[in-house]
Amino acid sequence: MISRHPSAVIGSGLVASGFLLWMAWPFSTPPPFPANLGNVEVVARLTEVPTGAVFERELYHYATILKYEVITCARGKVLPGDIIYVAHYDPWKPRAAAADAKAPGIGGDVRAFVAGDRHHLALAVPLDDHYMGGLVDKYFGRRPALAYWALRTDAD
Repeated sequence: MISRHPSAVIGSGLVASGFLLWMAWPFSTPPPFPANLGNVEVVARLTEVPTGAVFERELYHYATILKYEVITCARGKVLPGDIIYVAHYDPWKPRAAAADAKAPGIGGDVRAFVAGDRHHLALAVPLDDHYMGGLVDKYFGRRPALAYWALRTDAD
């Protein structure tokens, strides 16, 4: 039996209207990850953010080295399970706001670096070919010489 009570009719109408609006709403898809950015593309888990590796200094621009465990590799000579070290420019800024004249082309949708998060990374090697500035490296002397430069960092 169909209820003819005004509140039931109004409630059903609101549910139906909401469903129709949801169906008609234009869903935006994020832009595709750039397949030609850098020479390495991986999805990796940020294993830790060492104390003192990320700090905000308004007049001091720097890159910090962070440690990742590779989950998948779309381009480059990196294998799942490999540990890689990645330099991120001005890591206290959201990736979409990190680029400047000293480090153009930095981007992504990651807003903060949190240990355990998975990132889709476009990387360039060697680091020295892409960045020659202040570097915070809490792994100095304990990591391989090869470090990657992060061009894009998206949440995965």
